[in-house]
Amino acid sequence: MENVIILGTGCAGLTAAIYAARANLNPLLIEGKQPGGQLTTTSEVENFPGFPEGIDGFLLMDNLRKQATRFGARFENDIIESVDFSSPVKKLKGSKEYEAKTVIIATGASPRLLGIPGEQEMYGGKGVTTCATCDGAFYRDMEVIVVGGGDSATEEALFLTRFASKVTLLHRRDELRASKIMADRTIAHEKIEVKWSTVPEEVLADETGNMRAVRVKDLKTDETYEIDSKGFFIAIGHIPNTQPFAGVLKTDDDGYLVSDHPSGVLTNVEGVYLAGDCADHVYRQAITAAGMGCRASIEAERWLADNEAVFAEAALA
Repeated sequence: MENVIILGTGCAGLTAAIYAARANLNPLLIEGKQPGGQLTTTSEVENFPGFPEGIDGFLLMDNLRKQATRFGARFENDIIESVDFSSPVKKLKGSKEYEAKTVIIATGASPRLLGIPGEQEMYGGKGVTTCATCDGAFYRDMEVIVVGGGDSATEEALFLTRFASKVTLLHRRDELRASKIMADRTIAHEKIEVKWSTVPEEVLADETGNMRAVRVKDLKTDETYEIDSKGFFIAIGHIPNTQPFAGVLKTDDDGYLVSDHPSGVLTNVEGVYLAGDCADHVYRQAITAAGMGCRASIEAERWLADNEAVFAEAALA
């Protein structure tokens, strides 16, 4: 039986592992579908503290992994499909079964994508992105496109006006779904042009494989045309990777894990903690995920210290 099992190896999971390993808890990390998390697809990270010149996303995650390994963290390549948290010994099932005294869930979230041609080919460093806060500064004085109509899309569009020379917002309807104040700010902004009843059909590449334009379709006239742009920001939401915990842990209506504790990382099950994007639909930043991973690990360490007798009894039974 493991002291700590950590699900996920993004910033949240690896930071939790560093803290748990330094506390001699010998944590086991289960990597899931995308070892290293979303940052491994980012060519450059400029807003993570300690790297004044920026750092490649894959390299940052590799450094965190090496740091966790140095202190004794172990890794297993598996995907957890179901859990049983009904007893003090937590049971997890993937290709094999695991048991743990505590579990830290840092499974992240996956951005919703459009599924159009060219999207995957230019995703992560070639023009297509899902995070204006992460990548907006790379598009100074350039024209960019945002797709979406909710608060996320309007927030992305308004944020990008700090850098881009022009922001074109594509929305499939003839009015925004965002809150009125955000919609009004977006429509009124001199740098933003809203294309109503318009959907993207294909992301087009130049001779180097980087994005050069997006082909769009006017849903009212069926006209198709190209919009030249170097950056395409997809803001149609995220899907938290929390499906194995449905009905077991408390979630909100969108499936994000919820903590009612002031720490922000305790779940409704003792000994089970949350961290990172699987519980954060507001910030979704590497540094906030790392902070949650730190908190979750410290809480797990304290809980283990307070509950040694429980597991001693379980072992005897």
